Amino acid sequence: MAIDGTEPFGYGRMLPAGLLREPVSALGRADAIVLTRCDQADKSSLDRLETKLRLIKPGVIIARAVHCPLCVKAVGGRIIGLERLKGMRVFAFCGIGNPMSFQDTIKTLGAEVVNFEVFNDHHHYKEQDVEGIYQRAVAGSAELILCTSKDWMNIRSILPVESDLPFAYLSVELEFLRGRDEIIRLIEGRWPVN
Repeated sequence: MAIDGTEPFGYGRMLPAGLLREPVSALGRADAIVLTRCDQADKSSLDRLETKLRLIKPGVIIARAVHCPLCVKAVGGRIIGLERLKGMRVFAFCGIGNPMSFQDTIKTLGAEVVNFEVFNDHHHYKEQDVEGIYQRAVAGSAELILCTSKDWMNIRSILPVESDLPFAYLSVELEFLRGRDEIIRLIEGRWPVN
């Protein structure tokens, strides 16, 4: 089970009122928990969170991880190195459960966020959404329109093939800070490789 280290209990409510997809009691079924975005939360908060989780499920494996940006991928497969984001004027948007973490990541990479637009989690994008994003990005003199890989999956089929202002997404991977080996042993014990 994955838990966002910056907002672990989703405002204490399930969707749509909060961010939880299941009640906190569902943690009782977990064999392992991966705390994500640990670079955006302070250590004492993460330590308190681990204590709470161990009270809910004693003996559970708890790993810590961060979302590590790799590059920016634009329409047509063009790859933009992260170093090119420094000082770039970016119009960013997303429809995820914790949008501020995406905005923080973009700012950490050195981009100038000229506008940041938030849609509901799991937003079903339509062509008029994409057109509106494009128009607002042009009006803000953006050099790039950036979203998450999750949003990209929802908009890629309705994106313009050619545009003066490219649409792109931030490609990330999960990097374990600790607990990776325990998670691997758990997985290999459940599904041994022949």
